Amino acid sequence: MSQTTGTASACKTACADTAFITKLGLEGAEPALVHVDMAPANLIEASVERHEGTLTSTGSIAVTTGEYTGRAPQNRFIVDTPNVHDRIAWGKVNAPMATENFDRIYEGVRAYLAERDTYVVRGMAGADRAHSRNFAVVCEKPHQALFARQMLVRPAAEELASYEPDFVVLAAPDYRCNPETDGTATESVVAINFERRIIIVAGTGYSGEIKKSIFSTMNYLLPVEDNVLSMHCSSNVDPQTGRTAVFFGLSGTGKTTLSADPTRRLIGDDEHGWSDEHVFNIEGGCYAKCIDLTEEGEPDIYHAIRFGSVTENVIISARTCEPDYSDTRITENTRVAYPVEHIDNAVLEGVGTTPSVVVFLTADAFGVLPPISRLSEEAAMYHFMTGFTSKVAGTEQGIKEPVPTFSALFGEPFMPLDPLEYAEMLKERIERDHARVYLVNTGWTGGGYGVGHRMKLSATRAMVRAALSGELDEQPFSHDERFGVDVPLSCPGVDAALLDARGTWADGAQYDLAADHLADMFQKNFAARYPHAPEAVRQAGPKPLSDDVKEADIVNSEPMCDVNSTAGVRLDSPAI
Repeated sequence: MSQTTGTASACKTACADTAFITKLGLEGAEPALVHVDMAPANLIEASVERHEGTLTSTGSIAVTTGEYTGRAPQNRFIVDTPNVHDRIAWGKVNAPMATENFDRIYEGVRAYLAERDTYVVRGMAGADRAHSRNFAVVCEKPHQALFARQMLVRPAAEELASYEPDFVVLAAPDYRCNPETDGTATESVVAINFERRIIIVAGTGYSGEIKKSIFSTMNYLLPVEDNVLSMHCSSNVDPQTGRTAVFFGLSGTGKTTLSADPTRRLIGDDEHGWSDEHVFNIEGGCYAKCIDLTEEGEPDIYHAIRFGSVTENVIISARTCEPDYSDTRITENTRVAYPVEHIDNAVLEGVGTTPSVVVFLTADAFGVLPPISRLSEEAAMYHFMTGFTSKVAGTEQGIKEPVPTFSALFGEPFMPLDPLEYAEMLKERIERDHARVYLVNTGWTGGGYGVGHRMKLSATRAMVRAALSGELDEQPFSHDERFGVDVPLSCPGVDAALLDARGTWADGAQYDLAADHLADMFQKNFAARYPHAPEAVRQAGPKPLSDDVKEADIVNSEPMCDVNSTAGVRLDSPAI
């Protein structure tokens, strides 16, 4: 590839040769229109010239994503090819697409992009090069190319010299599918073809679909081809001891806040692999929520929003160009993408030792789970497969009281395999690497939502730090028969009274009713989802202590919510 001047802007770019154009699927495209590995400044300039976005006072380029301001699960498909047919956990999450429909869509998108300026990013997924894959992302929009460049691992010059794509991603937000002939749910589609090694993201301007389609792909490749556990989690490391921890949790549980500890270094904030030797970041960047962002509350994210970052759907002042992170006129799912280099204490190599601590975060709005507890290996599998938290008033329209949310693996929409496969891999690694596992409740104490209050962040931080340092394991524990966990009787820096969830309630009998009700929900969800789970895992989960659990006895009770339902849903669920 040679250096030329692009036709879409006055930016220098490496234009693709014919052989590379063919590998990208852009046969017939003019080489001068295929812009490869443009620098961030050049992509920003091209975006502004094309009126895709504006520069803000922070230096970030602000864009809007159109109709879709979040993921649309009903538009996501995996192509049902012979090589994956017997491995994919087909269903609502992993909907099958016929090969003929994919081929038809592919030809349409390929031809569409071949007629236009395209912006190609040669990136990688997986900071550990022993388990990385090359993803070449072909973008219709330069701001989406900037997004891909900042989110993927950026190859070194010597790696680019011999770069061959393992997968090609075609991102065409202005392309429209025909649901009648293409077999799609809408005019938009996200389709992964493991046989042809092609991903199509078309009809949506929400760049998170690019990120999550690549993550979904790695969540198949790493376990199946590399025997590496892929995880939807954050990870950090103690700079003194080199010991790492991973944090699992759905939105609202504090995963980002607790993993961004100034005393530790951040490996990554969302997607990781756990191999025999390392934990490693699958990405090279972060995709953070901006809603109500403040410098005081999230200083790392606040200061990461600078030149080179992409801000999505944030309202910008026409007069001052300043962002208003509290304005939700477009969506509550405002986002920013930036490279890990924008985080001062990040581990730029993206690799750490295998985890010594695993933390499952849950925001229990029923106020009955212990604020911190230790899990056995079987209980760890159970809670990993369950992925529990609570939606509360304000998270979704119509919710007035707590609604339990169960999302397997704390990220079910991105996991192509049976959750039990990932859970068994987790158990093997916990056992092999002697990792300690804790369940941390960042939700309510002293009563359920509306009666009790949210756990104080300072107390949660103290408990997590004690768990990470090993001090917590030096304290006495008692076994909670209802929830199947071991609860510490004391913790450095924490009032011991807080550790006893039942003791924080004014009425212990009401606690028992609420706790049995939640335990019953756990049981029903697990029985319905995992009839094939090992009995030891099933027995390790919560179980009511009363034989007669009546929903009518509980204030703040709601029926179980099917988190996989997408009926009428256009945007990403706040709980994912």
